[in-house]
Formats: sequence, structure tokens, C-alpha cells
Amino acid sequence: MLSRRQFLGSLGAAATTFAAAAPLNFVFILADDYGWTDTSYNGSKFYETPNIDRLAKSGMTFTDGYSASPVCSPTRSAIMTGKYPARLHITAHLQGASNRLHFTKVLQPNARLALPLEETTIAEVLRKKGYRTACIGKWHLGAKGFLPTDQGFDVMHAGDEAGSTSNFFYPQWKTKINLEGKDGDYLTDKLTDLAVQFIEENKARPFFLYLPHFAVHTPIHAKPEKIRKYEAKSDPSNPQNFADYAAMVESMDESVGRILDTLDKLNLAGNTMVVFTADNGGVTSLEWKKRPITSNLPLRVGKGHTYEGGIRVPTLVRLPGVTKPGSVSHCPILSIDYAPTIAELAGAGMSGIDGKSFVKALHGSPSIGRNEIFWHYPHYSPQLGRPSAAMRRGDDKLILFFEDNRVELYNLKTDIGEKHDLASAQAEKAASMKKRLEQWLKETNAQIPKPNPKYDPAREREAGAPDGPVTAK
Repeated sequence: MLSRRQFLGSLGAAATTFAAAAPLNFVFILADDYGWTDTSYNGSKFYETPNIDRLAKSGMTFTDGYSASPVCSPTRSAIMTGKYPARLHITAHLQGASNRLHFTKVLQPNARLALPLEETTIAEVLRKKGYRTACIGKWHLGAKGFLPTDQGFDVMHAGDEAGSTSNFFYPQWKTKINLEGKDGDYLTDKLTDLAVQFIEENKARPFFLYLPHFAVHTPIHAKPEKIRKYEAKSDPSNPQNFADYAAMVESMDESVGRILDTLDKLNLAGNTMVVFTADNGGVTSLEWKKRPITSNLPLRVGKGHTYEGGIRVPTLVRLPGVTKPGSVSHCPILSIDYAPTIAELAGAGMSGIDGKSFVKALHGSPSIGRNEIFWHYPHYSPQLGRPSAAMRRGDDKLILFFEDNRVELYNLKTDIGEKHDLASAQAEKAASMKKRLEQWLKETNAQIPKPNPKYDPAREREAGAPDGPVTAK
């Protein structure tokens, strides 16, 4: 049996070998608003995801993979930079970054509207190493002057400030997305066409493909024949029963399959790291046509909340020769960890960041030498989430609500659904974790909501603020 020093040495040697041999390619597929249990590999009996399942069988599943935020833009900034959204002050989706709620109990801070150009992105790191880089899909980190091509990407398609499309079919998508197509084209398919083309054109050189889909974000538009298929199998007793959404999931899954097939066809699979994850949890609020879009059960609620349903997301990584096919890791990883991991495997480095490389975990280590991770969402979300921050230490998770300085404490090992608040029963632990969380907020210069002198509970709902407590449903 290897000693700890020998084991760590072998990891370093492996990374060095990767850098010295033919450079690895990187494909990063990001789903939008995609829930932890929205895959058949993780228990869904309604959604059909054979290609995502195929990736799970050929790579490593991270059961405790997290997004850096319960909403989109902050997570995307974390993926690009390896930094916490709190430090970047990109804490809301761009259109929700201003303080538009006037009668709420606290005033949410104004978040940045673009990823600053002085931040170093993983695309810039890789381009300096000779990689061809592409962002194909949803950027949502800034408009003109702050586009992917300003942040290290050689190729950009559809990447601007748009957080969603007006329609998934061409030409209707043109009202919000600058991307050409032909009548009847489906956006998920079109982005995949462009991604496949990029891989084919760069098969002889190292490349980094970032494929952030607009799917499965609203509007919930899918191909009619697929909708009919899921309408026929929908079961009202199953909380996952929305046929239109299931049809969107299937199209996204087909995209994953086409990318994997392209890598196989071009004999690139053995030298390409593939990542599949999501920017936040699935939508469980009545955001679309006054009905839940999906269910994240057993996790609590979904997008817009710092409960597990809003931040725990499907996370799969395949690195041939390293990840054991069908392996499972319970090591918690976060959006901030992708950039340093990719940089290390490319033989580069990133300094001054919050993320930590999880190359050790890919080799099978149960830990990457970190016991704490954090979240900061100081906003009222359209999904009825309230301003909060959170931290996980081991199996314990604490949530701090900024409106009243109240905390909730959960043990995720015994209560993944966050149904039993232990803050009173374990007051000493709760106080210790709260102190550490507040220290982290200061360390990152996080923006904290301030009391609203014009708070009016009778008028709070006029601004679309949440009404009543969050339930576990």
C-alpha cells in the first residue's frame, strides 16, 4: 500500500505526465436550471437521459457537486475565474442585479453587471498554453466590451448578456439571441451543431470547448413529437410530470450524446476531459405558467434558494486513464474548483483564487484537503428565496438569513432534505459555524443587505418579494 506521501507524489507525477504528453482537450457542458434528480442515473423515473447516464458510466459521478450560487450569472463567473461570487460581487443574475425591491425588510446590494476584464479566466489561461477556445451558448456575464471574445475565447456563438431566449425555435430566438439559423431550427440542436463543428475543425490541436446551453431554462419550449411522448407516460403521482420540460431534457441529453459521439469518431475521447454540470438547481416555484417545472426531491426546494435543491447539481467528470468508469465520489466540489483543476491538468496554474483543484478526487482520493465551502446570495429571488449566506463544514450545513440574522443548521448525512433544523438543539455548533461564516463574508468583502428604513410589510408584495416562509415541498 502506498504511503500518503507516495500517493500524493503519484498524483503530481500524473499531472506532469498529462502536461508533458499530448495536451488534454477540455469539453465543459453546462446545463441551465437543471436539477440534481433530473437524470435517470440519479433516480428519475420520468426523464430519459441515456447519454448523460453514459457519461456517468464511463466517468466519475460527484454526488456532492455544487453550483457556486442558486442562480446563473454568479455560478458562471465562478466557473470562469475560480473565485467565489461574493468576492467578485457578481451575486445576482444580471437582470436582477439592481436594487429594484423598495418595500422589503432589507435592501439587497447592487451586484456587478459584468465580469471585470482584469479577472483572469480559464479561457485566458488555456489560450496562453496554445489552446483554441470556444464559448458556444449562454454567456450572461456582460454585454459589448465584456463578451467571451474579450475574456479569452477565440470563438463565440450566441454569447452575450442574454440570460434566456425568447423562444427555442428559429427565427423567434433572434429577438434575444444573435445567432443565425434556418426556419424551424431548435436552439439546443443548433448550439450542438456549432460545438461539433468546432471540435472537428480543431481536432489536430488542443482545444477548450465551453458549451453552456440555454436549456433547460424557461421558456419551456420543446419539439412537439417529444412532448407527445412524455404526455403519454406522465403520472400525476410523480412530482416530475411536466411533459414539455421532459422533452427539453431529452433534447439536451441528445446534445451530450452527439458531443461524446464526435469525440469517439475523431479518436479524441481518450485525450479529452469532459465535464457535465449545471449552474443551479431545478425550478420548483410557480415560475412558468403557474406550475412547478420539476421536482428536486429529496432535496428541499430549488433555484433561487441556498437550500440543497438550489445548489446541489448533477456533476459528472470523465478523464480517461484517471477516472475509473462508473466510479462515485462523495467529495464536495464547487464551481470555483473547475478552473484550477483544468489549469493543473493543462500544466498551467492560477493564483489568487478561492477554488481548489480536485485532481486528487479524480484519482479516487476521498478528500481534496478542504473541509469548508460557502455560498452568498444577498438577494430576493423570483423563486421566493430570501437573502442568505450558507456554509458546509463536513456534513453540517448552516444557513444565515440576512433579514433577521436567523440561522438554520442541518446534518446532510442524516437529513439531505433539510427538514430538521438543529440550530437550537446544537446551539454551540450553530454559533461556531455562524461566526466562521461571518468571518468568511468579511474576508471576501461580501456585500451585505442593509435594513430598509422604508420597510412596509403591507406593501412588500407589490415589488414581487417573497410572501411567507419557504416550505420543504
